[in-house]
Amino acid sequence: MTAVPASERSPRVTPRRRGLPIAYLLAAAVLPVILLALLAWRLLAAPAPAATIGSAAPAFSLTDLDGNAVSLADLHGHPVIVNFWASWCGPCIEEFPLLQQAASEHAADGLVIVGIVYQDRADAARSFMSRMGARWATAMDPGGSVAASYGIYAPPDTFFIDRNGVIAGRQIGQLSQQDLARQLDTILGKE
Repeated sequence: MTAVPASERSPRVTPRRRGLPIAYLLAAAVLPVILLALLAWRLLAAPAPAATIGSAAPAFSLTDLDGNAVSLADLHGHPVIVNFWASWCGPCIEEFPLLQQAASEHAADGLVIVGIVYQDRADAARSFMSRMGARWATAMDPGGSVAASYGIYAPPDTFFIDRNGVIAGRQIGQLSQQDLARQLDTILGKE
């Protein structure tokens, strides 16, 4: 084998050292910024904490199914039941007669019931209220802002508010006769 002079040899191909591609560098620089922006957005978009027993009931002003204003502030001095319900909700239908009974039995005590329709149509709610013979204010919650301020995830959910506007009790899910009697004693001042 004869040696090939260096001048005649083909240039030796050596792998070029390449730095990280620019895309990797950009991703490494931009990714933390994106993650921080998402975290900030999530924290700012987090729902308000649910209304809690012992705290002031979140204020609301809505329009009832007949077009009248319904404001919690206007009910100060009355014991109030705020019931989040829907016409498609089976437990709401079952507890409805209990609320009707409480409304008639405690009218002299100043008891006020306010129904807030949760994720339902106004015509369905109106039909349901008419069919059931309910006589209390029932309001739509466009956009669900009132439900969000109370921490509602599904109906029925009922708040018992004392004469000073403080939440004295809450029933998540269907009311029983015993639950209702206990909660009414609290807001009517009989406990």
